[in-house]
Parts: sequence; C-alpha cells; structure tokens
Amino acid sequence: MKMKLIVESHVPYVPVDLACYFDIEKVAPENIDAACVRDADALIVRTRTRCNAALLAGSRVKFIGTATIGTDHIDMPWCEANGIAVANAPGCNAPAVAQYVYASLLRLFPEGLAGKTIGVVGVGHVGSIVADWGEQLGMKVLCCDPPRAEVEGSEGFVDLEQISAEADIISFHVPHTVDGKHATHHIANRPFFGSLRRRPVIINAARGPIVDTISLIHAINIGIVGPVVMDTWEGEPNINTELLKRVAIATPHIAGYSHEGKVRATTAVVNALCRHFCIDYSYESGLPYLPERVTEQSIAASFDPMVYDAVLSPLASNFEIVRNTYPLRSEVR
Repeated sequence: MKMKLIVESHVPYVPVDLACYFDIEKVAPENIDAACVRDADALIVRTRTRCNAALLAGSRVKFIGTATIGTDHIDMPWCEANGIAVANAPGCNAPAVAQYVYASLLRLFPEGLAGKTIGVVGVGHVGSIVADWGEQLGMKVLCCDPPRAEVEGSEGFVDLEQISAEADIISFHVPHTVDGKHATHHIANRPFFGSLRRRPVIINAARGPIVDTISLIHAINIGIVGPVVMDTWEGEPNINTELLKRVAIATPHIAGYSHEGKVRATTAVVNALCRHFCIDYSYESGLPYLPERVTEQSIAASFDPMVYDAVLSPLASNFEIVRNTYPLRSEVR
C-alpha cells in the first residue's frame, strides 16, 4: 500500500513519477484541515497552510515539505518534538525576487540606476544577488547583515545607521525573527524612519512584519521616505488599506513567483521527501540559476510589476485572488 501525500493545490510542477511511490491528493489550501491530514503520511504546502498542533496533532504525518524559502507558517519546535521532519527550499526564488526589485526600481527611475546608492539589508540568497546586480548596473552597494558580519568579520559590511544616512534605495531581504540578538520584527520602525537622511525608496520583498506598518504610513505622510514598493505586508492577506493607498508599487507577495523558482522549489521538496522515506528517486530541474550578466534592458523587458499593482491597488480584498491566480513569469535571461 502506498503512503498518502497531500499536496497543496497551488504547488505546481509536481512530477507525475511521484505517483509511483505515493497516493497523491491535491487539496486547496483552505481545505487542508485536521480531518484532511489525519491519515496522510506527508504534506507539500506553501505559506498559506499553517502547520501546527491544531492541524497535525493526532495525524500520522511524518514529513512536511514547504515549497517556499521561509518556514514562518510551520511550528518548527512542535514538529521537532513530535518527530515530524520539515524541509524548505532556500534560495529557490532568489533570482525572481532580485528581478522584482530591479524591475520596480526601473519603473521608478526610468532614466537609469547608475550612480545611485542601494542599501541591501540582509545579504543571504536574495540579498547577495540584489547586491551583485546593483554593482553590475553601476550602483554603489552598501551591504548590511549583522549575523554574517559577526561570523565573517566586518569587512564588506556596514551598519544600518550608515545605510540610513547614505542610501537612495533601501531594500530588505531578511527573514522574520522575533527573538535573539538580531531579531528583525519591525526592524523598520519609527526610530529607523526618523534616522533617514536622503528620503530613500523603501522596498519590502522579504517578510511583512519586518516593517512596522503604522510607522511607515507616518513616514510617508510626513515625507521622510521616497516611493515605497511593497510586496510583503503585515497581516497578509488582510493588508492595511491606508498603506495600500500610499505606496508607489503594491503587489500581493508575488516577487518570487517565477516559473523557474517554482520548479526549483518543487524539485527541492520532492527530493527531500524521497530522501526522508528512503525512496530511490531523484527529480532534476535542469534549470540555470542565474544569467551570466544582467542589464537594465534585460530586466525591464522581463517583467513589469505595474501590471499586478494595477490589479491589487483598487481593492485590498483582491490580495489572495491575485496571488493565487498569478501567471508565473520567466526570470531574467
């Protein structure tokens, strides 16, 4: 008898060969509940499925694969305590998020980006690509990543205060953490906005709660920030309508939604699933990770975020509709 695998219906590119090993049931995220998963052995989900005791207690689930970079939607300590392995897909959509950042900037600065200073806060999978592409496009790049600087040394890194003082653009690419020395919850708060010196563009394509919504609205209202690009929002999908009215580009958490990113994510979790259950099967995407070089022309030709801004901006309640029906784009080539 095959093991049962529940796959959230919005996870694409699950290989048909997987049905040789699992009885696969595709379920809409709103229908994944405790009754649904009780007799499942494994789940493949996205961020809309909250994987916690309420969902999993009493089930036979032993593996969760999330086809996302983050694991905020998974109660990791509870899963560990209850023998449930968790796998995610770090870096899978990093090129797509970098594409989003620069496509948005080229909308705001059609004259070009050369000579501008971009502050990259968080220099992991996404931030390192954003930094590299900024240099390729002739920008001055300031990298802020206190955890990396602590381990690797301060050379090549600056603090948030320097970015606040010098950056024309500040782009956030940190995880959302609430505890510890380098917690990022509301890292962009009223003191942060009050420290800005150059009325910079603010971009959040990381996690919604790293930006204090009320403080950002205040900063916009008093003119201490420039245009704001928001893809990730506090309280998704119930986003703040006042902020929605005030940002320059508003999209519903689709910065990483590329064809290639989705293939990489599914590839990563399917292979982790098979390793966990000692199944002799490997799925290979064969996709290149990055183009050899980017230009403003290649980025602008690849994606226009204003198409999705136009759909979301009139109505906050469109958030989930647009996100779940988003046509996957191709990355920069």
